[in-house]
Amino acid sequence: MPIVDAVVACPLFDSFRVRQLAGMFDVPLVQRMSERFAVDVPELADDWRIGLIVGPSASGKTTIARRLFGERSLDPFAWPRDRAVIDCFGERSIREITGLLTAVGFGSPPSWVKPYHVLSGGERFRCDLARALLTATPSAPGERPLAVCDEYTSVVDRQVARIGSLALAKSLRADRATARLVAVTCHYDVAEWLAPDWTIDMAVGEFQRRRLRRRPLRLEVRRARRDLWRLFARHHYLSGALPRGVRCYAAVCDGAPVAFCAVLALVGYRGRWRISRLVTLPDFQGVGIGTRLAEAVGDWHLGEGLRLNITAAHPALVRHCARSPAWRMVAVKRGGASALRVARDYRSSAGRTVASFEYVGQRGSAPTSP
Repeated sequence: MPIVDAVVACPLFDSFRVRQLAGMFDVPLVQRMSERFAVDVPELADDWRIGLIVGPSASGKTTIARRLFGERSLDPFAWPRDRAVIDCFGERSIREITGLLTAVGFGSPPSWVKPYHVLSGGERFRCDLARALLTATPSAPGERPLAVCDEYTSVVDRQVARIGSLALAKSLRADRATARLVAVTCHYDVAEWLAPDWTIDMAVGEFQRRRLRRRPLRLEVRRARRDLWRLFARHHYLSGALPRGVRCYAAVCDGAPVAFCAVLALVGYRGRWRISRLVTLPDFQGVGIGTRLAEAVGDWHLGEGLRLNITAAHPALVRHCARSPAWRMVAVKRGGASALRVARDYRSSAGRTVASFEYVGQRGSAPTSP
């Protein structure tokens, strides 16, 4: 196993105050001040997807990362203030950009058209991750691209850090993002959510090759009041208000609602309902909460002898339903629906490619209505 042995040094500037300080605190005066960091490191050619370098401030994390990965240790990107974030990914295709933004948990189209500086801290964190992965370079010919993120999660609250790490890990391991990632951070709490293939703990100078077992993310799904929609409305890609007669549901994490689902009876079809709104708060996107909520609602409707459909344009939702045995595709409309407005505040799918699915349920489920 290779070892990185790094010595960092800086000059000592001699002055009256420096000598005063040396006398007050018994600091030995030397011509140069230096510190040595030595630690086992992984082979870059090995088959791994996520690495973690963790430790307290001044423990040598960045020094080891730069010695090990060189120029792939990325400096922060200067996002322009006069361009939408969707325009800041070079010549990549719109499908590739939106796919990667969704993969790292930034799945809100209304926010994609905003400049970076107006986004929330969690949204900016995920934008940075997406761009780092998209601009990653291979460490050697034929190997996966490699991105190194220093100060990982340092500027976001810890709930965002954990959920964002989980979303990122899921995407990397499912090959929705083709790069490898090394996270460099002083925050130990992200370790179990990233589940890295290897960890270097600079506090003790220890290298470990193992994946931590992550605790489950516990959600409660319950019926919700209609006015809860106000918390979620601005994060949904449709601007229409909730139709009358909807049933509302919420997914709750640690006592707070994090996702919202509204279902509406299909006019002219007895016993048929459709999901009218499905939205997850930005800080909780990318880990499957929205689809879990939709499927819990679907199970309750099946338990009442009702059928439930969803029509979606969002690529992540369409991809999930197309792959899941719990959903059956019933239609694809390349140009969307007719532009006819059938009700006040109703937004049709005119001009958008959409796919419709019917929920057929999970085998063995025995739901009860909330």
